[in-house]
Amino acid sequence: MTTMWNQRAEAMSPDERAALHSERLSALVARLRDRNPMYRERLDQAGVEEGATVGLDDLGSLPFTTKRDLWDRYPWGMLTVPREEVVRVHGSSGTGGRPTLVGYTRADIALWAEVCARALGCAGAGPGTVTHVAYGYGLFTGGLGLHGGAELMGCTVVPASSGQSARQVLLLRDLGAEVLCCTPSYAARLGEVLVEEGIGLGELRLRAGILGAEPWTAAMRAKIEALLGLKALDIYGLSEIIGPGVACECVEAQNGLHVNEDHFLVEVVDPSSGAPVPPGTVGELVFTTLTREAMPVLRYRTGDIASLDRSPCPCGRTLARMSKVVGRADDMLVIRGVNVYPSEVEAVLLAEPAIGAQYLLVVDSTETMPSLVVVCELADGSGGDAERTRADISVALERRLALRPEVRVVPGGTLPRVEVGKVQRVVHRTGDHDPLQGLGV
Repeated sequence: MTTMWNQRAEAMSPDERAALHSERLSALVARLRDRNPMYRERLDQAGVEEGATVGLDDLGSLPFTTKRDLWDRYPWGMLTVPREEVVRVHGSSGTGGRPTLVGYTRADIALWAEVCARALGCAGAGPGTVTHVAYGYGLFTGGLGLHGGAELMGCTVVPASSGQSARQVLLLRDLGAEVLCCTPSYAARLGEVLVEEGIGLGELRLRAGILGAEPWTAAMRAKIEALLGLKALDIYGLSEIIGPGVACECVEAQNGLHVNEDHFLVEVVDPSSGAPVPPGTVGELVFTTLTREAMPVLRYRTGDIASLDRSPCPCGRTLARMSKVVGRADDMLVIRGVNVYPSEVEAVLLAEPAIGAQYLLVVDSTETMPSLVVVCELADGSGGDAERTRADISVALERRLALRPEVRVVPGGTLPRVEVGKVQRVVHRTGDHDPLQGLGV
């Protein structure tokens, strides 16, 4: 069993946690009213009077926050501290080239390191553990987030960032990395490069991977674990909440991500109505940042689709566990009238042993009712028959989706690889652009 980084917080009793939530939620609402005009107006509209004590029973009556609120108040309009107290800015790309920017105070940076250290603890890391961070560094929160958590824990950090994959696998071997932190798609890419460089799994010491920033399936987990010889753990976060470290899977169970509930109050609501859904039901994740200083958010609608499980975990943590994100409320594809999440297609593709980890979904938007072309690669060394594999996948997709998209099976190495940033799994064919032509498939 792994050692918890902060046992008091991670194994708190339900009654203690409920009392802490009520105390911190009431303090947060008072602070937002006092320091942010948008929240003051919305709390007034919701009938929350100044000085009122707000408890967990009142949560559903409090206003939501959305990404549009951040965009409309770009760049500093969501702060609740003087701008001079912001020591760092992170963010992600937004619509029309306008990023979503988020400020951090020194206390926020310390909080972020704390929750990332807990994630590393979930992976079995401890002082001296060689931790290879291959997330990108910069405005993207991945690299600096896990880096800070690893340094706080006392790990030996390799700040490799992303790209230059041949050098990365040499560093993994030569420095004896035990924990790898990167996106799932880049982990799969590193597995390919190991083969290209002639490095066997027996030459590595990897035990766990902390993989996030992209939705990925259990089937992708199995592929990555086979490629790298480690236990692949999901980590969740977004810059609007803190960055990675909001929740992470434990190595004992690999069955749901432990939410750091002392800092992040989590709900699941119906994406359409905003009403709460029963435990275990899939819906939209909503987070309230109970302790963040520079830019706290109240009931932030993430757009990420998942469920919550509050049953006991073998690791001993009492934190609620969120499921893997099955998709986003805004990434659902409507193909000939059928709702399709890309993760459903991935689950079918990667369950086929003859198929590798790389694939591309091409939505043909030139038709009145959009159609879907699924492009996937034969796994290196599988010796698979492309036509037979194509037929098998077509049948499996029809069973899963109640829809039979066009399937194209191509040789390994055909699809572009992502060395830096997040992988793009869905592209659109329009009258002006045909991504299939560019691939030669």
